[in-house]
Amino acid sequence: MSMHTIRLTLVEDDHEMLELMRTMLQREGDMHVVATYDNGTDFLEEFAAKEVDVVIMDIGLPDISGIALVARTKPLRPATQFLMSTIFENPAFTFRALSAGATGYLLKNAGQEDLAAAIRDVHNGGSPMSPAIARLVVNSFQDQVMSSIQDHLLTEREKEILDLLAQGRMYKEIAILDKISTETVRKHVRNIYEKLQVGSRMEALRKAYPGTGKC
Repeated sequence: MSMHTIRLTLVEDDHEMLELMRTMLQREGDMHVVATYDNGTDFLEEFAAKEVDVVIMDIGLPDISGIALVARTKPLRPATQFLMSTIFENPAFTFRALSAGATGYLLKNAGQEDLAAAIRDVHNGGSPMSPAIARLVVNSFQDQVMSSIQDHLLTEREKEILDLLAQGRMYKEIAILDKISTETVRKHVRNIYEKLQVGSRMEALRKAYPGTGKC
């Protein structure tokens, strides 16, 4: 084994997928699979005793979440990089995995060339993601930024009224709850529509709460 060989551990509960990855990666001249696991418990017990550069971690393990495993083991060996492998095209999983300490995120349909490139990338300080995952992350980030922008456009009273509108409250109910006149509520609503550049309650809710399902 050369001094530049990347030492790998694979954690995957699908035995066929696990063997396929091991076989593919062993063909790479600069990689060596140190250990494989089909469950999180065994990985957790042996991780601290093994010298590993990159762990390819399945998220959907039967006993312990791959994300939880990263959170528990990353502090033990901070230099070890975790590359998540999953079938889930979901930004929530991505954010949770990255927050736990993962440094890359790929879908399981990645071929040998893409997988090997991702391993080299994460080993060299990069944060590889498949195009589909990266697009989901960007879209989710843009939604959050838009929500923050809209939040700053409105006054505190307007935000409060918009929240009440999101609850399905009528103008008279809002007036009673906020101890203002119905006409004042109407004025606030008109200001909200103007600031958000919309013409109805539903449009306002969609724009102010992108992707939240409030409308």
